[in-house]
Amino acid sequence: MIKKIALISVLFVFFAYTYNAFACTNLIVTKGASADGSVMITYNADAGGFMEPLYFYQGGTYKPGETVDIYDWDSGKYLGKIAQVAKTYRVVGNMNEFQVAIGETTFGGRDELRDTTAIMDYGSLIRIALQRAKTAREAIKVMGDLVAEYGYYSSGESFSVADKNEAWIFEMISKGTKEKGAVWVAVRIPDGYISAHANQARIREFPLNDPENCIYSKDVITFAEKMGYYDAKKNPTFSFVDAYNPLDPGSALFCEGRVWSLFRRAAPSQNFSEDYWRAYEGATPYPLYIKADKKISVKDAVILMRDHFNGTEFDLTKGLAAGPFGCPVRWKPLGFKIEGDTVNSYGFERPISTQQTAFAFVSQSRNFLPDEIGGVFWYGVDDNYTTVYIPLYCSLLEAPPSFTGYSISEFSMNSGFWVFNLVANLAYTKYSYMIKDIQLVQSELEEKFYAFQPAIEAGAKAMYEKDKSAVAKYLTEYSVNQSEITVERWRKLWEYLVMKYNDGYINDVTKDNGRHPKGVGYGNEFLKQFVKERPGYYDVKWKKKSKKK
Repeated sequence: MIKKIALISVLFVFFAYTYNAFACTNLIVTKGASADGSVMITYNADAGGFMEPLYFYQGGTYKPGETVDIYDWDSGKYLGKIAQVAKTYRVVGNMNEFQVAIGETTFGGRDELRDTTAIMDYGSLIRIALQRAKTAREAIKVMGDLVAEYGYYSSGESFSVADKNEAWIFEMISKGTKEKGAVWVAVRIPDGYISAHANQARIREFPLNDPENCIYSKDVITFAEKMGYYDAKKNPTFSFVDAYNPLDPGSALFCEGRVWSLFRRAAPSQNFSEDYWRAYEGATPYPLYIKADKKISVKDAVILMRDHFNGTEFDLTKGLAAGPFGCPVRWKPLGFKIEGDTVNSYGFERPISTQQTAFAFVSQSRNFLPDEIGGVFWYGVDDNYTTVYIPLYCSLLEAPPSFTGYSISEFSMNSGFWVFNLVANLAYTKYSYMIKDIQLVQSELEEKFYAFQPAIEAGAKAMYEKDKSAVAKYLTEYSVNQSEITVERWRKLWEYLVMKYNDGYINDVTKDNGRHPKGVGYGNEFLKQFVKERPGYYDVKWKKKSKKK
């Protein structure tokens, strides 16, 4: 009989802080697992109070001796300088001109291994690698070499690294202040398989003599032995997870639940148990990679990343916590205690889709097309359940104005981030009704992009054969125009929702000049809770003489 682990009180602070700071999700799809032979990475960049303008870097050539200033992606803190290379490549978001793409999720790991004196943080590693690498393997080497030379500033990190041929999961953690650098391991996801990670390290046992499929720092095992994290005499099988990021109940609940949700929907035939993420002792960990039941398209990948545990017993649109209108958002912190209860700690589930997403993407890399056409960065901002994924080609010559130059500290109706936040935050007030309106427009736009893609790319291919230089301009105009059209459409959607749901009603201004709006109340289950909480208080009837004098 499997025994449930109690969420003991000593873990509460860790739950409440750590799992609000570290909250991203990646899905990796190899070309053999995709519907059209694409290699894909999905990424939700989740952190409260975080706004990230679309990263756009033109690339360039540099002279010997030039340097690059490194700033921590999370805090903006200046960390130091590194040597520049002679030539760098164009980067659009998290994808470069050679269709190399990188995503991440932070797992934290052992606190004593943080090196705050180092120069390379995880965000800078991603950007510098994209500027310098033509393949996923090159990107892994660039990142490994950089932390060896300059040290690794951030806590433990899982990276998804892909190009037009293959995809890897790459996990890294610093060696602390006593030794420079980091320990890491990268495993290639076999063609035909998918993988996922969500703020908990995922690589356990890995092959030591198979460089085609696994590469790692030379001291990844010996360092763990030296630190007392691993004893080869007691266990001949080394596990990166067990050494550097051992699972605890919070990791299971807040992190592995998202992996389970991706795997259960991509491969329902495999009937993955919820026991592991629900923190049952002795439960079997989810595999690093699986075979999906069917080939996955870009549209499928987007759908997989939109999830609130819908249709399961953990569905966040159900129950008292969802409020009267089925809102799936659980306001932070996720971990909580009950006043007077000195024994137990509690936590809400943490779904893939969350209100704190700054931006999301699906990268699509294709080896059967020229790089200028084959690489598509499907990009959206804010909560990915209520955003629109817009196709940005990796040959982009300029960034869409709506996604650049804006700030979390200054509201603007011209900012895509703030426009999408307007719609999402309004939806949280009457979610079960508004989400239907949002999804109609969301589907209208995304289905248009999917339908247009073959024709747009056919035109680009014909142009490529005659004038390669014209392709980037053509695809830039398409990507920028669709971005601006989408943001404008979302502004109109917000205006419509404000009108339709004004003052808590559902309004129809086409009838009786809007003078008879519909009141929808709270729903039967919530009304029963009101009556139960205060018996007799809500009764509408003549009462006996008041007891008050």
